[in-house]
Amino acid sequence: MNSQSSFTGFSAFSEIWNGRLAMMGFTLALITEALTGKGIIGQIISWLTF
Repeated sequence: MNSQSSFTGFSAFSEIWNGRLAMMGFTLALITEALTGKGIIGQIISWLTF
């Protein structure tokens, strides 16, 4: 895979990893929501008011 960036700074390698990490984050957000019963905003508010 070519990791050389283009003029704009985007490359296929970095975009693929960005997508993979975004999918992992979204999956973890769904799992924590299922386990806690609170959405992301509710979890943040609970954590801040602890």
